[in-house]
Amino acid sequence: MSTLTTPSLATPHYDSSLAADLHARFTAVRSQSLALCEPLTPEDMMVQSTPEASPSKWHLAHTSWFFETFVLREFLPGYTPFHPDFLWLFNSYYNGVSTQPEKQLRATFSRPSLTQILDYRHHIDAAIQSLIEQTLPHEAKTRLILGLHHEQQHQELLLTDAKHAFFTNPLRPAYREGSIAASAAAPPLTWHEFPGGIHEIGHSGSGFSFDNELPRHKVYLQPFRLASRPVTCSEYLEFIHDGGYQQSQLWLSDGWTTVKSQHRRAPLYWSQYHSDDWTVFTLRGAVPLKDLLSTPVCHISLYEADAYARWRGMRLPTECEWEVAASAAPVSGNLVESNRLHPAPAEPVAHPTQLYGDIWEWTNSAYLGYPGFQPALGAIGEYNGKFMSGQMVLRGGSCVTPISHIRATYRNFFQPATRWQFSGLRLAQNLS
Repeated sequence: MSTLTTPSLATPHYDSSLAADLHARFTAVRSQSLALCEPLTPEDMMVQSTPEASPSKWHLAHTSWFFETFVLREFLPGYTPFHPDFLWLFNSYYNGVSTQPEKQLRATFSRPSLTQILDYRHHIDAAIQSLIEQTLPHEAKTRLILGLHHEQQHQELLLTDAKHAFFTNPLRPAYREGSIAASAAAPPLTWHEFPGGIHEIGHSGSGFSFDNELPRHKVYLQPFRLASRPVTCSEYLEFIHDGGYQQSQLWLSDGWTTVKSQHRRAPLYWSQYHSDDWTVFTLRGAVPLKDLLSTPVCHISLYEADAYARWRGMRLPTECEWEVAASAAPVSGNLVESNRLHPAPAEPVAHPTQLYGDIWEWTNSAYLGYPGFQPALGAIGEYNGKFMSGQMVLRGGSCVTPISHIRATYRNFFQPATRWQFSGLRLAQNLS
C-alpha cells in the first residue's frame, strides 16, 4: 500500500498553503480516531474478543507508531522517540522493522496505560506538525498521506472490533445510543448488462492509491450481468429456511468444513430464540430482524456468499467486473459519515446501487498482484504484497468506511472464512 500518486503534492519548495492543507487533513483524521473512542470506557478499549481483532487502545497506539516509524524517524532531524520499547511493542507485522508480540496477546497489554498512549499520540501530533512546517521531500509527503489512509483503515477496524467485543459481552451493550428505524421494502432486484471486451482497471491519474491498485492494466471480460443491489436479509433468510447450511453440495470444500466445525447456521450477529424470532446485533444494540429485512445481509464469509449464489443458480462477480461497473458511479452512499453504522435499504434507482458503502462485497477473485506489480523496497513494502496468498478480494467499502478513503479501484482482502467485517454479496450472471 505504499506506492502513491500525488503529483499535486510534489512541490520542490516550501508551500504554506500545502502545509496548511496537510495539517488540516492530518488533524481531521487523528481527531476522528479519538471521536470514535468517545463512547468507549477504558475497560472497553482493552477487549480483544477474537484473534482477528485488536483492542481499541492498541489501534490508537499502532496508528501513531506508523507515523513515528515510517515518517518521523526517517524525515524529522533530531526526532526523539516517545518510548524505546514502542518500536516493537506496537509493531503489527513489519518484520523489517523489528520483532513484535503475538497478535492474539494484545488484550494483555494493560501497560502502557490509556493515558500514556494518549500522551504518545500528542507527542506524534506535535512532531508531525513540526515536520509539515519544513520543506518536505516527496517521499515524506507520500508517507504522511499513506499514514492517514492507514489510520482510516484502523478507524474501520476499531468499529468492527468494538462491535464484536460488545457482542461477546453477556450484557450486549450498544456502542452508540439511538435506534435504527424499521426499513421500508427493498426495491425489486433487477439486472444490468455490461459489454464484454477489453477494459482497463487499476488506479490512474492523480490522488492517493495503495500499491495493490497498480499498475493500471487491460483485462478481457465476457459480457455479464450485475444485480442492481446487494442481497437482502429477507432473501438470505429464505436460504436459511431452505436448509442452505445443511446442503453440502452448495459449499466449497473448505467452506463446508468451516460450517460444520464452527456450527454456523446464520450470519454472524444473528440470534434465534423462538422459531423465526431472530434478532441482529448492531452497533446500536440488538434489533429485531423483521426491522432489517430489506437491508443488505452482512457479516457473512466468502463461503456463505458463494453458497448463497450457488443456491440461486448464480455466482459472485469478479473484482474486474465489479470495478468496471462501479467506475462510472459517484463515490457516495451510506458510509461512516452518515452515522447510521449499519447497512441501509437500497434506493429504487435504474442503475446498480449501493456500490459504495453499506457492505464490503465479496468477489470470487483471489487477492493477487496485478501484472507488473512491485512492492515498495524496505519494510514499508510489507504493507500489502506479502498477504497475496489465501485471501479473497472485497470491493466497495461499508457503513463504517470513511468516504475520503474509498474509490472504485480500492481492493480490500480477507481470508474466505472471515465475517466480523461488514461483508455481504451482490449477485452476477454470465450474459450468454
